[in-house]
Amino acid sequence: MKRFFKRGSAILTVLAAFGAVPADAEEGNATRGAEAYRACVACHALEPDLHLTGPSLAGFWGRAAGTAEAYLRYSPGLKEAGFEWNAAALDGWLADPAAMIPGTFMVFRGMGDGQARADLIAFLEIAGAPGGGEKAVAAGLIPASWVSATAPQPIGDAPPQARVAAIRHCGDSYFIATEDGRETPYWEKNIRLKIDSVETGPPPGTPVILTAGMQGDRASVIFASLSDLKTVIKEGC
Repeated sequence: MKRFFKRGSAILTVLAAFGAVPADAEEGNATRGAEAYRACVACHALEPDLHLTGPSLAGFWGRAAGTAEAYLRYSPGLKEAGFEWNAAALDGWLADPAAMIPGTFMVFRGMGDGQARADLIAFLEIAGAPGGGEKAVAAGLIPASWVSATAPQPIGDAPPQARVAAIRHCGDSYFIATEDGRETPYWEKNIRLKIDSVETGPPPGTPVILTAGMQGDRASVIFASLSDLKTVIKEGC
């Protein structure tokens, strides 16, 4: 096995157990791996600097683990692991992330099929290189929409009925006033308060309400910052 660790004998032990593709496995197939990657789209984008539940995988191949710029949600173990992402490291990680990095925040249980891992790694070697998302699309491996994965659509210029002017909390209810002059009551448990501080979010000082549910009785209110949330919501009956 290629030596790529700066430190971490425990991780080396795990890779010795999980990190070798079975002898009867074929060489990894990137086309099959792209199909397996479908499950990764829920949490990872291939667009640079676009972090979702998990970090962007743009340019991750050969990068030190736990070091994607501006991604703040790594577990302590992954930040301190001291290895670079390559085929051997990925094989161990994809086999059993929790065994490789105890306490990892990644909820993926692992892939027991060595051939499936080899296929996914073959795809990730392409997609995880600089410009790899575009290369994977150009090669017909994935649709273009997978590059940005599940990133929310930019809110943009919301209409008056979606722009929130004030929120009043009283008892078990939120009373949400919008810029079209209406005030609508909601059960407090049907309202989600969210912050989108990047470019997909609303303009500062102008939260937006997005309704959901079959009857439109559930909604998310999106704020550009925590300070906006504190400013807009008031307690009062």
